[in-house]
Amino acid sequence: MAKIELKGITKIYDGNVLAVERSNVTIEDREFCVFVGPSGCGKSTTLRMIAGLEDITGGQLLIDGEVMNDVPPRDRNIAMVFQDYALYPHMTVYDNMAYGLKIRKIDKEEIDRRVREASKILDLDTYLDRKPKALSGGQRQRVAVGRAIVRSPKVFLFDEPLSNLDAKLRVQMRAEISALHSRLQATMIYVTHDQIEAMTMGTKIVVMSEKRIQQIGAPLYLYNHPINKFVAGFIGTPPMNFFKVKIEANGDKVVANEGTFKLVPTENQQKHLKAYVGKEVWFGIRPEDLIYQDAPAAENNISVKVTNKEPLGAETHVFVQIQNTKVVAKCHPSVNPKLGDTVNFVPRIDKCKFFDFDTEINICEPEIEKTW
Repeated sequence: MAKIELKGITKIYDGNVLAVERSNVTIEDREFCVFVGPSGCGKSTTLRMIAGLEDITGGQLLIDGEVMNDVPPRDRNIAMVFQDYALYPHMTVYDNMAYGLKIRKIDKEEIDRRVREASKILDLDTYLDRKPKALSGGQRQRVAVGRAIVRSPKVFLFDEPLSNLDAKLRVQMRAEISALHSRLQATMIYVTHDQIEAMTMGTKIVVMSEKRIQQIGAPLYLYNHPINKFVAGFIGTPPMNFFKVKIEANGDKVVANEGTFKLVPTENQQKHLKAYVGKEVWFGIRPEDLIYQDAPAAENNISVKVTNKEPLGAETHVFVQIQNTKVVAKCHPSVNPKLGDTVNFVPRIDKCKFFDFDTEINICEPEIEKTW
């Protein structure tokens, strides 16, 4: 397969519209790399530059050590699966999958072998004579993937391929694409705005925002060690809760004062927060790290009123308001407060994050390596 290297890749439209700024990423051979971020962050533009569908304004794109900036798309040995499937409506499934090979003058017997092999992998054997209009959304997506597989490319590119499917089909196709990666042992680059897709599919995640890469890492590493407030809030469902606290001296230690409650940081957090005494910082806590209490705790207790709740069967989401900030907690399904009830939570302080108020950088984990 292939190793992909982006070295300072930049894209500027019309001379002054910045789309991607100095991206540095190395995608190892056989890795499943997911670019994730909100709309307009530059992830699809990056994918299109790798494919050769967009010119590169600055930097270098290398595939297996060879510079690809000026190599035409057809000569990069890359296959791309688009959001809208891009199937030919007048062709059968077989012909859609075979078309790219036919225009490359591949032998007919070889085309047939590749198409039937791909259809078997994707469970499309019984649909080869059908046209796209006779297929479901999930089946059409599998045809689009099959068209990519038959080319035996060095790299597979996926541009938000599941966004047109309903929730159940998305879950199914996530599993199918992940299984496909395992089976083919291929280098795959996948673009999505859905962080659940990123967490469940990728071996490496590239988080983007405001045209820039924010952090690169394995899914659970990003979840547990976000480099800044954006990554912390983007990775995780429901997202991390944030509110302002003021760091105050308390003897030879510090406390985080929200105004309605005070929290005592861990010893490790204390070391880094002492430099912020007298300043406001962002305090972040994930919904699953707010522990429901039957009675007020002696330390680090947060006492708040319930504004809403969502019983989901396996868990209950309890919504509260801390001053002007809405906060959600993941609770055991047996937790069933009434709206307006006062409830108590104690945060798992060792799981909490503190971020600089201005730069939004993770204060207590300066060791997070920035390699991009």
